[in-house]
Amino acid sequence: MLNRPLRIGTRGSPMALAQTGMVRDKIVAANPGLETELVVVTTVADKILDRPLSEIGGKGLFTKELEQALFADEVDVAVHSMKDVETWLPDGLVIACILERDDPRDAFLSPRADGLAGLPHGARVGTSSLRRGAQVLMHRPDLKVVPLRGNANTRMRKLESGECDATLLALAGLQRLGLQDMARSVLSVDEMLPAVAQGALGIECRANDAAVRALLAPIACARSAAIVVVV
Repeated sequence: MLNRPLRIGTRGSPMALAQTGMVRDKIVAANPGLETELVVVTTVADKILDRPLSEIGGKGLFTKELEQALFADEVDVAVHSMKDVETWLPDGLVIACILERDDPRDAFLSPRADGLAGLPHGARVGTSSLRRGAQVLMHRPDLKVVPLRGNANTRMRKLESGECDATLLALAGLQRLGLQDMARSVLSVDEMLPAVAQGALGIECRANDAAVRALLAPIACARSAAIVVVV
């Protein structure tokens, strides 16, 4: 047991804060009496919203500053959506805990249709995900994929304002925000293959921090860890 609050690093988006709150509650439930402190860290991906991630460095931009905070001993753990974690971690850090994975599928949001098949010819699907964009065009080459960055709430506002006719978001993220009713449909994995590790939350810490790893051990899901592999 730590003799001070457990410092939990998180991004500041509504999604990240909701997910980190879930993780904090699970850690405290498994370690009664443990005090915690949330430390909000701004990442490059949070600052640059006008360009696709593929142009500015990829998904590691969601985690780099949190990992720097771990190395600087500013936080004890960092909470990540595992789909945003790069395959190889920096030396000295480890994903010590992966929680039970939630539904990995993508949700379809649109005021114009219940799914990709129902969109009119030439409709604009907003996404900055190369994976989603490629699959949209595979099913409907007549559609137009347009860039759409920002957190889930921002993307939904852009959809409502008419910047695009439809968008795709991770169902698990909508559920964590209590916004699952915003989805017009949930796409099968045959129609939209999810990102690797989508739906899973992971907790990163310093590899040699035995006290913190002991706190996380009770909430780790071995089955999900076997599916979501990080080396």
